This record gives sequence, C-alpha cells and structure tokens, in this order.
Amino acid sequence: MSKVYKNATEAIAGIESNMTLLLGGFGLCGIPENCIAALKESGAKNLTCVSNNAGVDDFGLGLLLQSRQIKKMISSYVGENATFEKQFLDGDLDVELTPQGTLAERLRAGGAGIPAFYTPTGVGTLVAENKEEREFDGRKFILEKAIRGDFAYVKAWKGDTMGNLIYKKTARNFNPMIATAGRITIAEVEHLVEPGELEPDQIHTPGIFVQRIFQGSHYEKRIEQLTISES
Repeated sequence: MSKVYKNATEAIAGIESNMTLLLGGFGLCGIPENCIAALKESGAKNLTCVSNNAGVDDFGLGLLLQSRQIKKMISSYVGENATFEKQFLDGDLDVELTPQGTLAERLRAGGAGIPAFYTPTGVGTLVAENKEEREFDGRKFILEKAIRGDFAYVKAWKGDTMGNLIYKKTARNFNPMIATAGRITIAEVEHLVEPGELEPDQIHTPGIFVQRIFQGSHYEKRIEQLTISES
C-alpha cells in the first residue's frame, strides 16, 4: 500500500482531540510546518504536544497555542513564546519541562521499546519531584519514563516514496528520535523522490518507521533569533 499522500490535510487524517502528538524540530529549524498548519485547521483540541520547543507567537506550535488547541506541553526550551508564557501563568496550559538530553532519551527509549531509564540529570532539583531515586556506584539517579505518541510529525530534507528520510544539519537533532516513537509517523519532505535515488549510507530514518509521507508545499524557514555582527 502506498505511503504517499497528496498533502498535509490528507496525511493527518485520523487526528482527534485529546491525543498525544510528537513534533520534530530544533527551535524553528526542521519543524513540520505544513502538518502544524493542517492541525490548526483540523480543530482538534486538548492536545498533549511533545516538542523540544514551543515555537514563537505566530509560527510553529505557537499557532496551536494561539488557537488554544494545546492543553499540555512537554518541552525543553520555551523562552521565545509570550503566548505560551501567558497561558501557563494563567493556569490554562499544563507544562512539563524536561532537560533537553533527557527529553531526547525519553523519545529514543519510546521508539526502542524501553519503558524507562535512570539518569543523573535533575537529581536534587524540581525535575526530580515525585520520581523514583536510586543509587548506583555511589551516585544518585532518577527514573524517567519513555515517551510514545499517537502521531509523530517530522520534517526532512529528502525522502523517498518508501518513507526513507534524510535530514539536513540542525533538523537532525530531534526528528530521528521522534520518527521512531509515534504509533503513526507522518513525514513531510522538501523533495520526494523514487526508491533508489537516496544514497543508502546517508539515510537517517529507515522507511519502516514512516507510515505516511508527502511533499510540503511551502517552507518559511524562519530564524528564531537573528544575530548579526556590525561591519
């Protein structure tokens, strides 16, 4: 059965309120822009979204926060979104802040079928509250649970019709782990090619992890914080 879908609207079919969604990207790099736009149009609400960051006010996951479709965020970095801040302080948004490396490993563990793991990160801090603590070789560790999602949305530079994906540079940070941790993984790509056109040694996500794929129609590729030097 073909994995190729016409567009984001068709690819996200099956999305419902109260689901857990995993979304790739690092800052505004490598985010599934087309899928996020389609999710906004879907009207699904009370979503739990897992992503390294929460976008900015008018872009990325910030669009779903504006429309109040997200009830909970599991994230690492959220400092660029005033909408996120207001909803959290007003008590309208549940937030689970997770250290960046821990978040990556929770997603990787979810994709690998590992239910939980011990890490020293966060010991003695608010991160450790209500979590099991054990000592190994004289060092304290806390138990972190793996993350799985109903849907995983990733964005790749190139992909073939069998779902094999190649990410470009920084976009490779969280997308590969997220691609493995969804019950249904949807990939949007800049370039969709035929099987055999991708160099096998360059493939980052094997097609076995991807159930749906489509070629995106438009990418803004914004810069989260533009820093320039004086000439």
